[in-house]
Amino acid sequence: MKDSLKIKGNSASHSSTSLSESMSKVSISSKSNENIDTDDIDENDESGQNILLSIIAQLKPGCDLSKITLPTFILEKKSMLERITNQLQFPDIVLDAHQEKDELQRFVKIVKWYLAGWHIAPKAVKKPLNPVLGEHFTCYWDLPNKQQAFYIAEQTCHHPPESAYFYMIPESNIRVDGVVIPKSRFLGNSSAAIMAGETILQFLDMKDKDGKPEKYTLSQPNIYARGILFGKMRMEVGDHMIIKGPKYEVDVEFKTKGFISGTYDAIEGVIKDKKGKEYYQISGKWNDIMYIKDLREKHAKKTVLFDTHKNKPLKPKVRPLEEQGEYESRRLWKKVTDALAVRDHEVATEEKFKIEDYQRQLRKKRLEDGVEFHPKLFRKANPGDDIDHYIYKHIPEGDDYEAQIKSILEIAPILPGQKFTEKFAIPAFKKHEIQEKSMSQLSLHKAK
Repeated sequence: MKDSLKIKGNSASHSSTSLSESMSKVSISSKSNENIDTDDIDENDESGQNILLSIIAQLKPGCDLSKITLPTFILEKKSMLERITNQLQFPDIVLDAHQEKDELQRFVKIVKWYLAGWHIAPKAVKKPLNPVLGEHFTCYWDLPNKQQAFYIAEQTCHHPPESAYFYMIPESNIRVDGVVIPKSRFLGNSSAAIMAGETILQFLDMKDKDGKPEKYTLSQPNIYARGILFGKMRMEVGDHMIIKGPKYEVDVEFKTKGFISGTYDAIEGVIKDKKGKEYYQISGKWNDIMYIKDLREKHAKKTVLFDTHKNKPLKPKVRPLEEQGEYESRRLWKKVTDALAVRDHEVATEEKFKIEDYQRQLRKKRLEDGVEFHPKLFRKANPGDDIDHYIYKHIPEGDDYEAQIKSILEIAPILPGQKFTEKFAIPAFKKHEIQEKSMSQLSLHKAK
């Protein structure tokens, strides 16, 4: 049966309330099919295009899309806080990089690890749900080497939207901290998500001459939705991804297709040292096969760096829904994602509006009371730090992995059966101050 998108009532007006009401009257009917991932279904038929046009009529090129309510048929069934974990679903590669003794080869494997996750995305043009302020998401991985990896994320800011995250494999001394700050822009026949923020990867057991862990900074390419006004809608990854390590760096260009020539999804970059000497060329397609070529060998041939078709991602595990708090992503958005799964966009829009309207009420109340919002899990960074927010808790250093795991699990419930504690509700900056004071007193006591 051909899917149909029906629009009832008047078209969206210029007010955000009218727009939300208009969107809530959109419905898509279809036969449910449990074997189909509805995130991969392109539901942008002619009627859907008309809805987008009614929104776009209000816009000017370059304006911020974050304040515009978009129709739910272009939404993915997960929050941005969970979407970030796509980049972490090939832990075998980063574990391999950590084991690599050669610095250049270690850098190559880190590049491979970071490039590996970009193809994990809906085939249709879908964007993740925008997390609400204070929303959080936790998950874990049971790794093939019998170790565990842990992930914690929280929405630390709403304007601009900022998602902070922490990932660690304690027993392998691997830690990742990062923030994602998507800045949406309307560009005419396209919309862009300019991905500000950085990822910081550290190998904690590899120290430099100053005793600091080996560190890599990784930026993100930008995301484009093409064909909003005319033509077929298509997602493109574009611009530059820059990865810097202690001795090597690479600028990987994600090439977007031109109007006349070019191809979709191509990447190209050269791994260099700090003095500009070239070692390897990266090429191929980020959602297909990526290649590497040794530039030091005159007749070197390209070899496969990563084949997206032959490598299966390791998906994270999440606690049962009944154990989750009201602001955990999957529980918070459950009614919305359930409706999206069966393509009932009338219910999805109504439930999404309820969540967002409640957030507007909370924001108004904070303004009236002169109260500032503070995240519960992430603290503001110190001056000169790489990113804006870090997990509030100090994770013990060294090889006491049991203490490290215990410390991580005290931040928020991650594993099945864990309970929330009274400390969870305390703002992160206060918990950080308490811990810093306690550690300072302990140091003084040891010194005596």
